[in-house]
Amino acid sequence: MSKGRILVVEDDFDISNMLKIYFASQGFEVQVCSRGSEALVATRKQLPNLIVLDIMLPDMNGYDVCRELRTTARTSHIPIIFLTQKDDRSDKIQGLELGADDYITKPFDIEELKLRVQNAILAATRQSQIDSKSNLPSGRLIEDHLRGLMQSTSPWTYMDIKINNFDAFTDVYGFVAGDEVIRFVALLIGEVIDSQGTSDDYAGHPGRDNFVVVTHAADYESLRQMIMDRFDDEVKQHYSFIDRERGYILVPDGVMGERQVPLMTLSVGAVSTRTHQFSDIREITELAAEDRRRGLTGQDSSANILTSW
Repeated sequence: MSKGRILVVEDDFDISNMLKIYFASQGFEVQVCSRGSEALVATRKQLPNLIVLDIMLPDMNGYDVCRELRTTARTSHIPIIFLTQKDDRSDKIQGLELGADDYITKPFDIEELKLRVQNAILAATRQSQIDSKSNLPSGRLIEDHLRGLMQSTSPWTYMDIKINNFDAFTDVYGFVAGDEVIRFVALLIGEVIDSQGTSDDYAGHPGRDNFVVVTHAADYESLRQMIMDRFDDEVKQHYSFIDRERGYILVPDGVMGERQVPLMTLSVGAVSTRTHQFSDIREITELAAEDRRRGLTGQDSSANILTSW
């Protein structure tokens, strides 16, 4: 089992390759980028658990990369360790002021860096309550983000997203396949936010088959529809050819034999400050859940029972 995903942003091949080999041998997943712009794209595509960031990069300096990550809602929680030849006190202070979690200078002791990486990931997991499967914020971090938004005067929309028929899918395909679906949804949401949302948009994973999105985009309905449409198109890759073709799976149902359960879909409820005034965060989540359930009204949620003889 992976200890976490590390993004190494370093243009010196010898150093980046050494870090990749070493941390991979320690049980981490490691991705390497040699340019700051590449690192920003890679981070948006798949959120790492930690970033080791060189300051001197060929296209932009590490300070600018850090600033961009810290001012984007979806990436603001990721721990960053600066790795650099600069050892001036002012350089360290500048990095820490931008929100870096640690600072280590070259040449460095690899064992010391490993401990700093482990400690930073552990602290971030405890403090931010990041879901280990989706690598998205959960629990209190989502609540804190909503409380902060309650003080905002700019309009925003909260979306409650649920994967329908997820439990039936895991019953048939197992928990590993279920975890892959969770990661798929997290990645999909991130890509839609990048294309249709704003840098202040936020995604969270309260648990299991439930996700949340907070968007500041004016056309939040297009964002909501794109999430659902892309899910419908792409979730089929998680099914066998036979199940994709017939449009349902057969779920064991004890003495009753098997029941037909449709392929997974998404239901998305939304509430906006453009149309509502909220008194507390519980009201936000309840109204969005109610809107999500209304969207299911009229759909046939029953399953056909196939008796096995």
